[in-house]
Amino acid sequence: MENRKLTHLRELESESIYVLREVAAQFERPVILFSGGKDSIVVTHLAYKAFYPSRIPFPLLHIDTGHNFKETIDYRDALVEKLGAKLIVGSVQESIDSGRVKEETGYNASRNRLQTTTLLDTIEKYKFDAAIGGARRDEEKARAKERFFSHRDEFGQWDPKNQRPELWNIFNGLKNMGEHFRVFPISNWTEMDVWQYIYQENIEMPSIYFTHERDVFYRDGQWLAAEECMKLKPTETVERRRVRCRTIGDISCTGLTLSEANDMVDIIEEIAATRVTERGGRADDKRSETAMEDRKIAGYF
Repeated sequence: MENRKLTHLRELESESIYVLREVAAQFERPVILFSGGKDSIVVTHLAYKAFYPSRIPFPLLHIDTGHNFKETIDYRDALVEKLGAKLIVGSVQESIDSGRVKEETGYNASRNRLQTTTLLDTIEKYKFDAAIGGARRDEEKARAKERFFSHRDEFGQWDPKNQRPELWNIFNGLKNMGEHFRVFPISNWTEMDVWQYIYQENIEMPSIYFTHERDVFYRDGQWLAAEECMKLKPTETVERRRVRCRTIGDISCTGLTLSEANDMVDIIEEIAATRVTERGGRADDKRSETAMEDRKIAGYF
């Protein structure tokens, strides 16, 4: 019989499931923001457990930049089929084609920032009143300011200085017409907690998280994937290296880690030994000192 002692992972799981059930109770049209990264995978797994044996009562929303890793899209589609979940895809390419956003140019061009407009447009189109994300407070200083229930105004914007108190895990989901909430059930988890939970629950993960050979190039202190959407400088050369992703986003801003981690135990040991933060390999966070907070205020995840 499984040992059901209340370990710290079970406490975190219980807290997150409570948050997800509160979302179901307080909102009419919630959605899970699904990127194919480990955090959104864990949130989806928690939702599966929270409402089992019923299906997850929320659709999954993926904002497709058009510059995603193939492994991520393949995993997304297989998971949706396995869970019998509804998938909604918001297309950044459609936002570009319609003139809603303008594509960046140059060597450091990225579609990551453009996701904000696509996300807000999709939330408005489907009238979602709560968007459930996998952000954690340990990731980045701007995310450390978030509540579980994070209010967004009618323009989708976040005011970090005007958030509602959450004493004793009492959540206030009241809002005006046109406003919505971002909800972060795994706010109190760490990167190590996430990987230990994935190991404990035996959650299948995208192959890109494990060491594999890939064509890469070195820029500004990090290895990047040499994919078609990446424009190399004349001084940059493509190399074949053994790498893995520690965090997954748009190809243009996802740094790759030189690694020999072939299974979950290897990953956990590697993270325990590293002195580099999880988002230290995300180029989008390096554009300015307040890059993440600026994007969040504008309506980013």
